[in-house]
Amino acid sequence: MSNVKTKAAVTMVIKIIVLTLALLIIQAVASQIAGLSSSMQSQVDPAIAGQYALLTSFLFTIVLSYPIIRSKWSGWKLVLAIAVLIYGVMTFLSQIETVVFLKYLVDIVDPEMIPKLFVQGAIVAVLFSPLAVWVHGKMRLGKHHGLQDDPQNDPKNDFQESGNTLTMPISQWVWKLGLLAIIYILVYISFGQFVFIPLAGDAFEEFYAGLEMPPWILLLQAARALIWVALAVPVIRMMKGPWWEAGLAVALLFSVLMGALLLIPQDIMPDAIRLAHFVEVASSNFLFGWIVVFVLKYQHPHKGRTDAKRIL
Repeated sequence: MSNVKTKAAVTMVIKIIVLTLALLIIQAVASQIAGLSSSMQSQVDPAIAGQYALLTSFLFTIVLSYPIIRSKWSGWKLVLAIAVLIYGVMTFLSQIETVVFLKYLVDIVDPEMIPKLFVQGAIVAVLFSPLAVWVHGKMRLGKHHGLQDDPQNDPKNDFQESGNTLTMPISQWVWKLGLLAIIYILVYISFGQFVFIPLAGDAFEEFYAGLEMPPWILLLQAARALIWVALAVPVIRMMKGPWWEAGLAVALLFSVLMGALLLIPQDIMPDAIRLAHFVEVASSNFLFGWIVVFVLKYQHPHKGRTDAKRIL
């Protein structure tokens, strides 16, 4: 039995290494295709940047591998879910504020880079998601490969407490989405005020001098909250096991896929700003990921209710 576990562990390590290197290469190729490499003349030591790029690729691979391995889904359905997660968190939600505040950051961020970043993110998502699903052996359909006989795939073992199908009345969806939007706004403001600004210190005033928050900033954050929830839903529905596994997966995905990008030294942000943002984003997203799963899983049984609606 120990030999079997050792072999499985070694195999998993090899898979993670292969996917880490593959992701590193895919990101480099995507940058070339999108034209980012030619438009970015970095002053950062290439060796140091490469080391951090390898580290972030490893972190991305770990947090994406977890839900893939623990997923009940397989094939292109799983590939699509992972691709949407990668693009939604790493690119769309990461860059949306850059787009909104571009007129204030025009001296820092080249406007021509923005569409290229969106293209690069799409290429990475499209290329890496099927590769990751295939490497972890989830491209095949369970019913043709005996996976339905695995006790862990028994629906009775999924979210014993409340079910992971997220079937609930529309009224519950309304108040839960409203609550999560409010919570996200409070988390956004609190972590910015009490985590980011103190950590950034004097660099905050220097870097964000003249930055004015538009009056609709809270509406933007409410919209972002709903996008975060939409990205969490497929993860919750695909995961095996108790609800906390989905909570952990969502929290890690939210935290690492966005936060780890700030580990890489760059010319756009001073180190003090970059690292303060890293702590702020990683911690706040980790917390909000847990909250999303907890709120969505919390529901009263409504068996037989005709107004229950299943999303996705």
